[in-house]
Amino acid sequence: MINIIWFAMLACGIVSAAIQGDIRLVTEATISGAEEAVKMAFNLIGIIALWSGLVKIAEDAGLIQMLAKLIQPLTRALFPEIPPDHPAMGAVVLSMSANLLGLGNACTPLGIKAMEELQKLNAHKDTASNSMCTFVAITASSLTLIPTTVIALRAAAKSSNPTAIVGTTIAATAASTAVAIIADMLFRKAASRRFKL
Repeated sequence: MINIIWFAMLACGIVSAAIQGDIRLVTEATISGAEEAVKMAFNLIGIIALWSGLVKIAEDAGLIQMLAKLIQPLTRALFPEIPPDHPAMGAVVLSMSANLLGLGNACTPLGIKAMEELQKLNAHKDTASNSMCTFVAITASSLTLIPTTVIALRAAAKSSNPTAIVGTTIAATAASTAVAIIADMLFRKAASRRFKL
């Protein structure tokens, strides 16, 4: 679906340039966009390396595990089907911890590992379990305390105050996560009623 959306956007841009009679705008935009993307990538390398190093130090020092223990009571309430000592719970907690720190790149492999572990507990292998759906909803809404990736992007773009978005990010992601959890619970109740009938 996303491929169709991207193709439609590109096609609209080309058609719009052709209608205006200046098709060279497409070529100029393509070249300048590619140039800016490369510059941005080079600017991000150092910042992401710094944050990745700090997270690795925090992980080795036990800070990530400490954060995981702090949110464990919440994860037990959100995922009652997962046994507390199962590897799936550990993977879910680590993925949520990475999300809290705004580390989208680190969260992706952790999220995949969590889904693999959740699939092992899934009785119906061809259908997502309640825990899987809850995990996807929470990960997609992603409560973030320190938006490290966005701060890195703002710093790379020479923002005068890259951390200015911290407060609004916490408020916005807290609201989105609350809505995701409520929607998940409502859909779960509706589905359980439907299948009981």
